[in-house]
Amino acid sequence: MPMNLLPALLVSVLTMLALYLAFVRPETLRAKKLRDQATGLEDHLRREAELKAESLILEAKREALNIRERAEAEAKEKLAAVARSEDRVCARDEALDQRRSHLDEREESLLRSQRSLVEKEAAIEKRLKEADAELQRVAALSKEEAREIYLARIEEEFREIGLRRSKEIESISTADAERKAKKVLLDVMQRSVVEYVTEATLAVVELPSEDMKGRIIGREGRNIRAFEQVTGVDLIIDETPEAVVISCFDPVRRETARLTLMNLMVDGRIHPGRIEELHEKAQAEVSRMILDAGEKAAERANVQGLPPKVIEVMGRLRFRTSYAQNVLDHSVEVAHLAENLAAELGLNTEIAKRAGLLHDIGKALGPEYEGPHALTGMEFLKSMGEKEQVLLAVGAHHHEIEPTSGESILVILADTISAARPGARRENLENYLKRLTALEALANSFPGVERSFAVQAGREIRLIVKPSEVSDIAATKLAHDVAKRIEKELEYPGQIKVTVIREMRVQEVAK
Repeated sequence: MPMNLLPALLVSVLTMLALYLAFVRPETLRAKKLRDQATGLEDHLRREAELKAESLILEAKREALNIRERAEAEAKEKLAAVARSEDRVCARDEALDQRRSHLDEREESLLRSQRSLVEKEAAIEKRLKEADAELQRVAALSKEEAREIYLARIEEEFREIGLRRSKEIESISTADAERKAKKVLLDVMQRSVVEYVTEATLAVVELPSEDMKGRIIGREGRNIRAFEQVTGVDLIIDETPEAVVISCFDPVRRETARLTLMNLMVDGRIHPGRIEELHEKAQAEVSRMILDAGEKAAERANVQGLPPKVIEVMGRLRFRTSYAQNVLDHSVEVAHLAENLAAELGLNTEIAKRAGLLHDIGKALGPEYEGPHALTGMEFLKSMGEKEQVLLAVGAHHHEIEPTSGESILVILADTISAARPGARRENLENYLKRLTALEALANSFPGVERSFAVQAGREIRLIVKPSEVSDIAATKLAHDVAKRIEKELEYPGQIKVTVIREMRVQEVAK
């Protein structure tokens, strides 16, 4: 090879090497790397596919297992239902077999009883014939006469047996009825439990300071006289520190006076003119309170359709108490008790609860209604167009008239339950005994009175007179004189009925 070609060959070799290193080798390495990546991706995808396939297979196996378990559970339930049905059928068959055997035994017993009755009847017939013959022989009676005597004796014996049996049945029925009645009453009382807040007939107003007493009295008693004249109450200012007492039988008037006095102390200007002005505002406030109390009471008792005048009169019971029991709350409770009792006994619940709510409405009526509050309430409700059943229950709840309906008797029971609950009512025992003692002592002071009894918590006085000293005409005059002396000498709320009892007894001794 010529020497001049060697450099050229070397240059071409180096050029080829450079080209290889610059282009061919990187491409070869890249292709190898891509091939390796493809191989790794293929392996990764293969592994993922295998995992997914295994997961699907596991899920399918799990689902198949669940389906199998549900199918087995349903099959077990069906088998259990079939077993229960078979048990019921077997039990029914056994019961039928037992009943059939009992019926067979009963039939045999009846047949034996029938044979025994036939034998006894034959023996009785024989004895009757023997008795007839004996009677005819001994007493020389005819057959018809002997039969009459014998039948009369048998009838008397069986009458005594029947009376004794009827008394036993009556006593058993009475005891059962009393037990059921007590159970019903206890159930109704437990469902109608209410809270009690005792109230008083006096209103005590606390004063901000002792100097306020002097301002209330005023110069030479001018303010207190004006206050008592405008409000119609007695204002008692004693030695009790920082307090005055408002006393009045009319609860609405007492509450109006209390509000008036409170507003006077807040206002600070105490003089006759201001007293009249604030008293008018207090009257308007009390009227609003009365209407609101009546509406809430009707709503609590769930009684609909009451006239506005009836609601207003019912609201006045909010300020009235009976032996420290609020009369409006008592009326609502009586409505609930009467409704529950009527529901237990299958009577008219609407009539019962309406009459229970309205039964004491006569206590809130004014002086234009005279007489017992049950009758005055009935008269007022009649003028308001109330139903006859409600009027009967209201008028009869203290037995002024005869309770002829089931609802009227339920109102009497509910009224008694509400008043007799422990803690429902209270009274100063000393004052109560003093009033009854004074009433009986006044009655006993009249000539011809043998004994006297104060009943119905002092609302009635009954006099038993000596018939030899008091005639029928004198008994009428005695009742009138006792009533007049009670009005003149005693202090009492409401009315007191005077009843004179004259009983004629004739005695003779047999020697």
